[in-house]
Amino acid sequence: MPSHSAAGKAQKAPEPVAADVSDAVQDYLRELYKLQSDGERVTTTALARRMAVTPPSTTAMIKKLAALGLVEHVPYHGVRLTRPGERIALEVLRHHRLLELYLTQMLNVGVDAVHSEADRLEHALSEELESRIDELLGWPTHGPHGDPIPDAQLRIERPE
Repeated sequence: MPSHSAAGKAQKAPEPVAADVSDAVQDYLRELYKLQSDGERVTTTALARRMAVTPPSTTAMIKKLAALGLVEHVPYHGVRLTRPGERIALEVLRHHRLLELYLTQMLNVGVDAVHSEADRLEHALSEELESRIDELLGWPTHGPHGDPIPDAQLRIERPE
């Protein structure tokens, strides 16, 4: 009788999480998520503008994201997040918006300054600290700018 060992079966690699990719990759995924809110593909030019970089730099990053399986890219037709890319984007958005709210409510950082502070901190926030901030703030659903905060399962309110 043939044996049925796990060694003969292809193992599916676990989906990457934000901690598995660079800060720059996280930033691109977050901005792609915001730009593709209507589900449409995002142009390289629109993404380059949002990231304040040149289109060739953006094209290079898009190729890297596609190689990582985080986006679907059709040359001259734009780019769209894959499910793993969307999960990382939502994780980064969750960190960012929780930090913005924490900084405004607990440390009295002005709403005008909080975005840049959260940008710097979002990549370093551990999952444990994220959870504690979420609980301390009473599991908020919206940040200080009115943007929805993904919940711990990375679900987010979609506007009607």
